[in-house]
Amino acid sequence: MMVTFSFTKRIRKRDSSVAKQKALQAIRGMNDCLPSETNIWQMVESVLRRVASNYGFAEIRMPIVESTALFKRGIGEVTDIVEKEMYTFDDLNGDSLTLRPEGTASCVRAGVQHGLLYNQEQRLWYMGPMFRHERPQKGRYRQFHQFGLEAFGIATPDIDAEIILLTARLWKELGINEFVTLELNSLGSNDERANYREALIAYLVEHEALLDDDSKRRMHTNPLRVLDSKNPQVQEALVNAPKLSDHFGEETQTHFDTLCARLDAAGISYVLNERLVRGLDYYNRTVFEWVTDTLGAQGTICAGGRYDGLVEQLGGKATPAFGFALGIERLVLMLTELDKVTNTRPQVDAYVVILGDDAQVTANKLAEQWRDQVPDIRLQCHCGGGNMKKQLKRADKSGAQIALILGDDEIAQEKVMVKYLRGQKEQESVEFTQVSSLLTELTQGL
Repeated sequence: MMVTFSFTKRIRKRDSSVAKQKALQAIRGMNDCLPSETNIWQMVESVLRRVASNYGFAEIRMPIVESTALFKRGIGEVTDIVEKEMYTFDDLNGDSLTLRPEGTASCVRAGVQHGLLYNQEQRLWYMGPMFRHERPQKGRYRQFHQFGLEAFGIATPDIDAEIILLTARLWKELGINEFVTLELNSLGSNDERANYREALIAYLVEHEALLDDDSKRRMHTNPLRVLDSKNPQVQEALVNAPKLSDHFGEETQTHFDTLCARLDAAGISYVLNERLVRGLDYYNRTVFEWVTDTLGAQGTICAGGRYDGLVEQLGGKATPAFGFALGIERLVLMLTELDKVTNTRPQVDAYVVILGDDAQVTANKLAEQWRDQVPDIRLQCHCGGGNMKKQLKRADKSGAQIALILGDDEIAQEKVMVKYLRGQKEQESVEFTQVSSLLTELTQGL
């Protein structure tokens, strides 16, 4: 009895322990995208792909994991990303690997490795997840998704203008162009920026008492980032700081003036923002951001610029380059906040209701024929049995426009009963040979 009691007690204790286990959930800052949300994601991704293709850009796909050295060399060791935010680990071989925090360095690495960049022009785009260990908040996540676009081998400002025009077209296609503002700046050449860096450090040293701890830390390692501080007291201290544009040579000024003239001619409005420096070390000359006030603190939805030294820095031949990245989560959030998601297609266009033994045998064969004839149709066959009421309820819940009702009588007559689930159109009987035309009209109207 004693042994049995002890054994039972252990079982109860184990069961209790299992019951108290914490429910498994996604890692903080890494979110699921549910079926109710994927429609808008697919719509946004479709627009991004189409517009990039319309401008002659081709897709490239890079690994999610790269050598840690790639990002240290490419992004800069004293940037917030490298210092604080990267997911870095040693693999079984002892190599230091990192989940990619951004796409440009990976794209350059791939271009150099596969001989795509030297003495060539390339227009590339990519899309996928990135990873940064930041404090999760609305519009900012630890796993987030970016669309990026890079042009290599063109040093003239016409490509700067072309890509900025491409981004403007994205907002137009998505219906949010009136809610975004383009901010523009030039960071000059590396030599010009080095001269300015010395003048800026001297100014910051004189005003060190007014700087916060973060700005003091950056003052000697990455002083241009102090210009981007969100601290009002720091911004007040910078009112009389030297301007980078005062250190521009004729070539840099001409490049920037030509870009502005092209944007003016194309009717693109912009704001000159000399405090716009971007958070990555590889930028030179043109930098830009598209910002909005509809997302609170996370106001930047797209940003980029020129990075003529990065390819050489990562082991390739000197190659001029220009690109940008945008956060898909922020774009989806913005479209949702502005109630711009009105024309996304339902998951199912037509739902096949199946009643009777003969219909059960024949329905899938007919459905396959209709899918062959109308490849774009989203056609779902009912599974799991049930009467007509239950099946029509499922059809309505699926979001389908019509229910195609197949019973034994319909099979014998080679007809299908069409019930319109949206609107007031009367139910009708349609011959099998006419169903493909009906479904084609349905897809064209969606």
